[in-house]
Amino acid sequence: MMRTRPLKVALLGCGVVGSEVARIMTTHADDLAARIGAPVELAGVAVRRPSKVREGIDPALITTDATALVKRGDIDVVIEVIGGIEPARTLITTAFEHGAGVVSANKALLAEDGSALHAAAEKHGRDLYYEAAVAGAIPLVRPLRESLAGDKVNRVIGIVNGTTNFILDKMDTSGAGYSEALDEATALGYAEADPTADVEGFDAAAKAAILAGIAFHTRVRIGEVHREGITEVTAADIASARRMGCTVKLLAICERAADGRSVTARVHPAMIPLSHPLASVREAYNAVFVEADAAGQLMFYGPGAGGAPTASAVLGDLVAVCRNIIGATTGPGESAYTRLPVSPMGEVVTRYHISLDVADKPGVLAQVATVFAEQGVSIDTVRQQSRPDSQENGGEASLVVVTHRAPDAALSGTVEALRKLDTVRGVASIMRVEGE
Repeated sequence: MMRTRPLKVALLGCGVVGSEVARIMTTHADDLAARIGAPVELAGVAVRRPSKVREGIDPALITTDATALVKRGDIDVVIEVIGGIEPARTLITTAFEHGAGVVSANKALLAEDGSALHAAAEKHGRDLYYEAAVAGAIPLVRPLRESLAGDKVNRVIGIVNGTTNFILDKMDTSGAGYSEALDEATALGYAEADPTADVEGFDAAAKAAILAGIAFHTRVRIGEVHREGITEVTAADIASARRMGCTVKLLAICERAADGRSVTARVHPAMIPLSHPLASVREAYNAVFVEADAAGQLMFYGPGAGGAPTASAVLGDLVAVCRNIIGATTGPGESAYTRLPVSPMGEVVTRYHISLDVADKPGVLAQVATVFAEQGVSIDTVRQQSRPDSQENGGEASLVVVTHRAPDAALSGTVEALRKLDTVRGVASIMRVEGE
C-alpha cells in the first residue's frame, strides 16, 4: 500500500550534482514513489547564491540558511552535496539531531571524520548513506558493505579519479606530455581550473580511505593513506611502460596483510600489464577490482563522476533511506570492528621500475647492481641505451632497472644509495609495477 504523506527531502547544494538530483526527483517522481512506497517531496534547497536561475526548481524552495532548513523538524532526509569539511559536518550532525537520515557525496568529510558521523547517526537512530562519495554511478559501497559482508576481502585496486585517468590515457594513446594532456582535460571540463585535488591524488586518497574502511571492517583515515600524484609522470615513463607491455594508471590500492593483522592503503601512479582488466579503462571512466576469498575477482566499471552519474548514486541511496524510514528501521552502519592497524608505506611489497641517467662507461652496471644487492633488492631485468647527443659531456646512457618484489623501504634505501654514486647523473623516474 502506498503511504500518502510524502517524505520531505532537504537538498544542501545545487551545483552540478545537486541540480541533477532535483531534476531527477521531479521528472521521476512517480517511479521514485512506486519504488519507495511513498511520494518524496523536495522541501527546501540550500544554496550560496540565491539569485542564480535554477531551471525546474520552485524559487520558493531556495534558501541561504542551510542550518534552519535541517532544523525544521519535518525533514525526513537531508541530501548533502556541498562538499568540504565545514559547514557540511555540522549540518549533517544537526540533521541527525533533528530526526533526519542523511545521504552524502562528501568523500573528503567521510574520509576525515566518517567514524564520528557514523557514531552520530547511530546515536540518533538515523541512516548515513554515501554511495556517491566513492565512484560516482558505480555501485561499490553497497556491494562491499552488504553483498560481500559474509566474505573476506583481501584487496581492492582501482581507478577512482576520472581526471587523472583521462590525462594518462591521452599521454598513452597520443604521445602527449603531461601539460598538454592536462590542458585538453581542462578544455573538455574533466579537470577543474585548479586540478590539484585530482592530479596530486588527494581525491583518490579520500576514496581509498573509505574503501579500505568498508572492505576490511576497520577505520582508515585519509592521513593514513600514502599519496603520490601524476605530475611527475613523463612521456618517457609511458613509452617505457609500453615496451614492458604495460600502461600507466593512477591506482588506489587497499590491501590486507598476508597474516591478516594489518592493512595498507595507498594512491600512486603504477605500471600495470595490458592484460589486466584495469588497463583497458579509458578516458574519464573509473573501475575497481576487488579480490575476495570466496567470491574471487570482481570488477566494477562505469562513469565515476559527472552530474547525472553521481546523482544516480545519490537517488539510489535516497530510495534506501526512505524505505528504511517507512519500515521504521535503519540500514547497515559503520563496519569498523577489527581495529586493524594501518601499516606504513615502507612495509608495502611490490615491484619497481627505476630509470637512471648514468655515465656511459665500463663498470657502471656493476656498481649499480652492487647497490641493489646491498639493499636486498633483487633485479629482474636491465636495459641500457647510450645517448649519442651526450658525447660532449663524456657520454651518458639511460639505464632502466625492473626489480623483483621488495619492500618499499628497501627501494627507498636503494635510490638514496644510487644518488651517491659518481657514475649516476640522476634518477629520472621511479614507478611501481602492479597487477601482475
